[in-house]
Amino acid sequence: MGIFDMHVETKEGKKNHNKGVVCDVRNCAYHDGDNYCTASKIAVGPSFATSCTDTVCATFKQKNQNL
Repeated sequence: MGIFDMHVETKEGKKNHNKGVVCDVRNCAYHDGDNYCTASKIAVGPSFATSCTDTVCATFKQKNQNL
């Protein structure tokens, strides 16, 4: 798994959706509130996974609860 970029923001300061990536993890810093991921890149692993239950989103970052 590799290095992850932070949120990609437009000139207006809005976070871009990572098109095609749906995310239900509301406590992730990259969750936009509408079930989309705003990370510019995502990493899914591990490489030895043999089913979807073996995989994890390695880009996950706990949302700061103090916001």
